[in-house]
Order: sequence, then structure tokens, then C-alpha cells
Amino acid sequence: MGTRLIEFRIAAAPPPRLDKALSRDVPETEALSRTRLARLIADGAVRVDGVVSKDPKAKVAEGARIEITVTEAEDSHIGPENIPLEVVYEDADLIVINKPAGMVVHPAPGSPSGTLVNALLHHCGADLSGVGGVKRPGIVHRIDKETSGLLVVAKSDAAHHGLAAQFEAHSVERYYHAICYGVPDANDPRLRGIKGVSFEPGNIMRLTTQLARHKTDRQKQAVLFHGGRHAVTRARVVERFGTPASLALIECWLETGRTHQIRVHMAHAGHGLVGDPVYGGKRKLPARAFSPETAEAVRAFPRQALHAAVLGFEHPISGDMLRFEAPLPDDMKTLLDGLRVPLT
Repeated sequence: MGTRLIEFRIAAAPPPRLDKALSRDVPETEALSRTRLARLIADGAVRVDGVVSKDPKAKVAEGARIEITVTEAEDSHIGPENIPLEVVYEDADLIVINKPAGMVVHPAPGSPSGTLVNALLHHCGADLSGVGGVKRPGIVHRIDKETSGLLVVAKSDAAHHGLAAQFEAHSVERYYHAICYGVPDANDPRLRGIKGVSFEPGNIMRLTTQLARHKTDRQKQAVLFHGGRHAVTRARVVERFGTPASLALIECWLETGRTHQIRVHMAHAGHGLVGDPVYGGKRKLPARAFSPETAEAVRAFPRQALHAAVLGFEHPISGDMLRFEAPLPDDMKTLLDGLRVPLT
């Protein structure tokens, strides 16, 4: 396995810690993220004026000579698999995929193969320059297995670091389309009585809560108002269905990006998503709101009706603004077409 030596000097007024000084002064062309630098320090791969330093908090002086020995990226333990992918955009640093419903993003004990990562390892091959010292795609965000839509993945350490920073800063544009039970409306007195639910101009519903793993069901997230992680979702109604209106196509956008955020927030508001098996996505519709065939299609919809439709971000290397849209998948389009058929 090959290695390369990176040499540079610490510039004026260095930060008080070695790890921060390295992150500031390491040449950008080396594409070493803060996480990778921390690992290199811990591994004894960093020398300061010829002496190995394994303390990330060590002080470092202006002009100190830095030598970092970097091992070339090793192959991932995850196996590549020839799985078709819908590639929306790709360059040397990142790839944008329109993920189908039913595909897991990353291997896990219950899904060791057939994942997006397996497919990307085959698709990208030698183009992966390495993330964290391993030739693997850099996953910076995920969408649930049964949610379809857009996902950006890093192909290099530099892209991974830049994208992760944007997601952490909540500057990435993400819009979802979903089909929910009921019609969220500012005039609904029930909604005005639910903690965490408010409305903004334009009949935009805002959900502001904390989210954390459910105490008894580890597969679920729970709404909290103390502890957990801050989460904000906004939603507006695009189209209403039924007589009386009993379902809605909604557009949701995220201020934060927590596990199951849209699904658990909409369920908290009493507008759970059609087909959601975890948060109560099978409800009885009003008897005369739809034809029996349409009502059965809603009841039998096999997954949460949620699609990541828009993804926008700054390219982490070029600085260009990128924005992508993915049309609704066939199963959601078919369901919506049925909902639009008037009762006779």
C-alpha cells in the first residue's frame, strides 16, 4: 500500500490546538478533512519539527514544520454490486442519484447487500479517490428505504467535507412531496391546539419540536419538547382530494434533517402520510369521499407516500450552485391520478 508525504509550515497566528492549526493550514489540494486529520494525528502520522505528535490539543507555533504521512486509500470492505442506478448528475467529486423506493442507502445488519453504497462502489469504481482513507462513497445524508428521490453522495474527501458542512449549517435546499391524510389548514381549530404547530403567511404549517428515539419502540422517533434534537418542518397544501376533502398532496421542506422528520412531524399534527407503516399510515376514509376502487388503492399503498423532489446545494469544489428536480415516481403518480377521478 503506497504512502505520500505532505510537508508545509504553520502560518502566522495559529489556532491554539494542533488539529485546528492543521485543518487551517494543510494545502487545500490535499483534500484532508478535519475528521481525517484527527485520525492521522491519533495514528502517529503527524510530525511537528520532526517529532511525532499524537495529541490533537497540543500547541503549535508559527513556522513549525509539519510532515504528514498519508496512506493511500484502501479498498472498502463493502462489496460492489452491479445494481442499476438513475444518475441525475455526476462529476469527479460527487454524484446525485434518484433513489427508488425499496433501496437502503447503507449496509446494515438487516440489509448487508443490495444497498445504494454497494451499487455506487460498482458504478464509480476507480473514480472514488477515498473518503476517510477508504475508497468508498461519502454518505452525507440519507433518505429512508421506502422513500424515493434525490440524494447527493461525495466521491472525494474534499467533497465529503464540503457537503457535510452545508448539511450541518442547514443551507441545503430540500423539498419533498407527500400524500397525507386530511388537509392541513390554518382555520382548523384542532391544529391550533397542538403544541409545536403554527402557521405562517400563505397557509404554511410550521412544525417545531425536539425529536429523539422512541423509549419503547427503537424503530421509531418520538416528538419531545425537552431534550432530543431540534427539528423544524414546513408544509403547504398543493392539492386536495375527495368530497369532503380527506387527502392532500403536500410540499414539505426541511430546516433541519432528522431521522423520519417529515413522517413523525406530520403524524404529530394528525396528518400522517398515506402508506406509512410506522406512524399510522392506514386510516379509514369517509365512506363517500372516494370511489371504492380509489379508497382501496389508498388503503393498499405499500409504502409511505414520500418523495425527495428537489435538492439544491453549492458544489463543494467549484462553488457553483446546483439544483436538481426528480419527478414523482410511477406509484405516487398512479395514486394521484386515481384521486383526481371525480365521483360519478
